[in-house]
Amino acid sequence: MTGNVRAQASRGWRARLVGGLPQNVVALGITSFFADVSSEMIYPLIPIFLTTTLGAPVTIVGVIEGLAESTASLLKLASGWFSDHIGRRMPLVVGGYGLAAIGKLLLAFAVAWPIVLVARFIDRFGKGVRGSPRDALIADSTPDHMRGRAFGLHRAMDTAGAVIGPLLALALVALFDERFRLIFLLAVIPGVLSVLSLGLVRETPPEARATARGETLTLGATLRHMDRRLLWFVAASLVFALGNSSDIFLILRAKDLGMSTTATVLAYVAYNFVYMLAAVPAGIASDRLGRRGVLVLGLLVFAVVYAGFAVNTSTLLVWPLFAMYGVYIAATDGVSKALITDLAPREYRASVLGFYGMLTGLLVFVASALAGVLWDQVGAWAPFALGASAAVIAAAMLLVQPAQPAQAAPRTAAA
Repeated sequence: MTGNVRAQASRGWRARLVGGLPQNVVALGITSFFADVSSEMIYPLIPIFLTTTLGAPVTIVGVIEGLAESTASLLKLASGWFSDHIGRRMPLVVGGYGLAAIGKLLLAFAVAWPIVLVARFIDRFGKGVRGSPRDALIADSTPDHMRGRAFGLHRAMDTAGAVIGPLLALALVALFDERFRLIFLLAVIPGVLSVLSLGLVRETPPEARATARGETLTLGATLRHMDRRLLWFVAASLVFALGNSSDIFLILRAKDLGMSTTATVLAYVAYNFVYMLAAVPAGIASDRLGRRGVLVLGLLVFAVVYAGFAVNTSTLLVWPLFAMYGVYIAATDGVSKALITDLAPREYRASVLGFYGMLTGLLVFVASALAGVLWDQVGAWAPFALGASAAVIAAAMLLVQPAQPAQAAPRTAAA
């Protein structure tokens, strides 16, 4: 009896520690933590490595990042569809994290920018394979009224890795005198740990989603089960994505204004630190007050940040701008996933997440390539002016979102 009491007390303490969220949410957060330590050890160094060590122009930086992210986006739909089709999440999640670790290993041996392109392709291929099934598994494992909190916790743990990763990179840059390839090699270690930590996840395969409605899972079937609120949200997201280029341009802008490599990476760490702190409160706010208001606030913050980067000429202002950028991502990243899983039918959940990720991610390629051209041909301010404008238009679209269908059950958080 005493043992049972102690076990129940232990479970209760763990439940309070993570807000009562299921084990799978916490376990996937641990996995994402290690994966982001690995990714963020190299991400802020890649543009510097490309432009200084390998001599690539900024346009190539934009193309590489755009192609890498669009690869992830295209695969999100395929992996989401396949996950729904087989009724399983974990095989794709494990494979995706494994491929990401392999991509980082290849990056350590890059001697020319095409090798960086291949390495980033493999890394982002893995991201595309794992993303939709992982997010669907989080939604599958979480009660509806806690979905914003669940995605907020996952993003916070993921971003904790994004805080630690760049700090490790800075320490290693100083220790190894900017031997970037060695740092990339060391980044493989937490990548492997992310794969091993998936052993903590316990998936109970859900019933076959497609057969529940007697339908074959197709893109057309997925679209038919997206109500008008969800379709409008996707449309607004596409408008925003056209101006939402890779974060690498924020790093390059900081360098362009005269910040050192160390200061630039620390500013990027400050952004992730704010994101980490704000992700769970933003998710809870969306559970209680509604997703749309939180998303609109995030887009308006983005507009202010990008307008600031467009007109700013002082390195001192880079710090608060990066911090505000953390507020934007906290208010939009996990909250948008919570909104999608609120509105998407359960049996199409991963497919809808993948469809959304594919469309917005493809526009990241367009936005990043366009940002590189604007930077080179018009000026460093131009990509940020475009981003601020796109965010304002998208926020306005969300404010006039269509009403909830009359036949739908009311969902306060999604309103």
